[in-house]
Amino acid sequence: MPWLILALMGAGTFIYGLTTHATLLCLLVKPLPVLALLGWLHDAPPTEYRRWISLGLIFSLVGDVLLAWPGDLFIFGLGAFLFAHLAYLKAYFSDCRRLALLPLALALGVGAILLSILISHGLGDLLIPVVVYALVISAMLWRALARLGSDVPKRSALLAAAGATLFVFSDTLIGINRFVVAFDAAPYLLISTYWLGQWGITASAFALNPQTEHPTLHH
Repeated sequence: MPWLILALMGAGTFIYGLTTHATLLCLLVKPLPVLALLGWLHDAPPTEYRRWISLGLIFSLVGDVLLAWPGDLFIFGLGAFLFAHLAYLKAYFSDCRRLALLPLALALGVGAILLSILISHGLGDLLIPVVVYALVISAMLWRALARLGSDVPKRSALLAAAGATLFVFSDTLIGINRFVVAFDAAPYLLISTYWLGQWGITASAFALNPQTEHPTLHH
């Protein structure tokens, strides 16, 4: 409950800061929801999966601060979230390694569509970093979806897949708002889907136990 209160207070204050254009307030409270998730995660079973999700949340905290910092630190924030997605990718590989061609096709399709939209509007010097980021986040989505229907506990697979999907949707909104067309609702939509996505990914660690952590190779 204390972690939930911290998360809600941080989220509510951040939304208020967005509404009133209070940049310093947003910088101070933006990390609180993910920090609360990190604290909550320590109550989950001590699996390898949990360790990698924890690392992903830590990199996400760094990314949150960098993206909220006054001045354009977008490329550094992008780098922090790149490592967060790599950590989540490793977590999903820790208990499921099946190829899962349909999820692979879906993830590649999503990444290709997003990249084509962004590239058509010009990325300049950010072309290579954004392409690399899109590939990594597509791989993260693929592995999250690959856990569905495997030997991984159903609740964990569903939560991780939903969380990863929301995270990708949030990042898509960031790309569209920054490179294609800015719209007033974007900051509220992208942050809410981001927090919900992070919650789903974090909650997926609670449906596992150390005895069911072995990778699924053929299912």
